[in-house]
Amino acid sequence: MEQGVVIELAQRAILTVIYVAAPMLGLSLIVGLAISVFQATTQIQEQTLTFIPKILAVLGGIVIFGAWMLRVLIDFTQNIYLNINQYIR
Repeated sequence: MEQGVVIELAQRAILTVIYVAAPMLGLSLIVGLAISVFQATTQIQEQTLTFIPKILAVLGGIVIFGAWMLRVLIDFTQNIYLNINQYIR
């Protein structure tokens, strides 16, 4: 397998991981920021307060974005399997 093909495949794999992870990370970031602002304004400094809302936000995001995430991963995998003859040369 040529070096260019390996680099292109690695780039597509990394971009696919970023696309799939971005909604969950974004939701977690927004909820964490909102909880931090709430903690700063109320002066409640409990470390465990952020875990449950973040978990619920990520689970909600999986419910909302799950079908899209699965479709992106399936398309990437099908593309690899359809072009396997180019990769094994």
